[in-house]
Amino acid sequence: ILSQIFKGFCDYVADKNEIQTKDFAAALIQAAKVAYSAVTKPKEGTILTVIRVIAEESGSFATNRNSFDKFLVSLITVGEDILARTPDKLPVLKKAGVVDAGGMGLMCIIRGFLKVLNNEEIIVSIQPVEQEIAFEGDIESLEDIEYAYCTEYFVINLNDRATTADIDKLRDKLSTVGDSLVVIGDLQMVKVHVHTNVPGKALQYGLEMGELGAVKIENMLEQNRLMRAKLDAERKPIGIVSVCAGSGFAAMFKELSVDYIIEGGQTMNPSVDDILQAIKKVNAQHIIILPNNKNIILAAEQAKELTEKNCIVLHTKNVAAGIAASIRFDPEAAIEENIANMREGFSSLIAGYVTTAVRSTTIDGLKLKEGDKIGLSDSKILTKGEAVDETLIDLIGKLKEEGKEMLTLYYGSDVTEEDCNAVVAKINEIYPDLEVAAYMGGQPHYYYVIALE
Repeated sequence: ILSQIFKGFCDYVADKNEIQTKDFAAALIQAAKVAYSAVTKPKEGTILTVIRVIAEESGSFATNRNSFDKFLVSLITVGEDILARTPDKLPVLKKAGVVDAGGMGLMCIIRGFLKVLNNEEIIVSIQPVEQEIAFEGDIESLEDIEYAYCTEYFVINLNDRATTADIDKLRDKLSTVGDSLVVIGDLQMVKVHVHTNVPGKALQYGLEMGELGAVKIENMLEQNRLMRAKLDAERKPIGIVSVCAGSGFAAMFKELSVDYIIEGGQTMNPSVDDILQAIKKVNAQHIIILPNNKNIILAAEQAKELTEKNCIVLHTKNVAAGIAASIRFDPEAAIEENIANMREGFSSLIAGYVTTAVRSTTIDGLKLKEGDKIGLSDSKILTKGEAVDETLIDLIGKLKEEGKEMLTLYYGSDVTEEDCNAVVAKINEIYPDLEVAAYMGGQPHYYYVIALE
């Protein structure tokens, strides 16, 4: 389809020595027309939608006086907007949680135009791309595959009697024996792609116009079986999905065998759909979900009800509880044993946080000024201060209970390692009975997340 976009564009500008933005816009309209005409049943939500909307909108900001850089910026703005909405037009994209790859590629090309125009350096990536395994939720059911054979070929050395009308006739014939049909080309060469149950007949129709080249027929039923067999062989007994914010926390969860991390937490709670997409991407018989925030637990429970996979939501109300639960996970143990051990891991944990008051108010008996440092538990504000360290130390004193021997500090993105080491030294002096450990959480909003165990 991309080749047809360029064909339509080039056909329009072929006899022009130079073009203005209004010519570029007209060429885009021609490009969209040619691309749509190449597909028997155009699907919206694909590269076709992206080029069509860009073409339709381009005329509104194409003038003789408009510079190409401003024009291309406008194209990119329109293109990125429609690209982001392709999942709303094509259910398979929404189900997979992605935008259309073809549309994304087209936008990369247009952004490249702008970079060249502005003499920006273009760095070509030569890093190998790791192929992701197709996940269970993305594999089409065998019963849903209506046409089994993906058939592709070129018609070359066309008959002397062949006309462009014959290309249209070939398209019409093939449409009676399959779907996902693409017939593009000219009297030099015609490219055919069709999904069909009678590949022999699809080839015969092409032979009526000329010789065949680059013939490829793939059995999609067998491909589907092989993919399912691979998934079944690689399926883990237990997988874990965790929500967290901060590069340090993400790294810790990865080290603790968490399979998929959803970025989120305070002020940026993931949606039910975000959690569903994460569940889909974990190839496991049982999936444990760690919300790590009391405001995310409900969304996790709703996602659990909307999937056919066996999911268990552990009600971890904070990220420290999620870490404590993950530490107790044993990949060799049964799901029931793991659930019991992980719940035990965070059930008696006491968590606290140090952050900044964003407005002046009175809450939990404390009169706060905007900018005050505040120490809080999962349920209430416990202390305030002018400095982070003094507030943290006071918070520890208010949270500390008899029998708690271990204090873990997770410092956030606004705290340096040196600052953390300095406050750890103070804590050791004031609370000599506590064993203190500190890690970089990298979380926003909170200077420190603490856990007493």
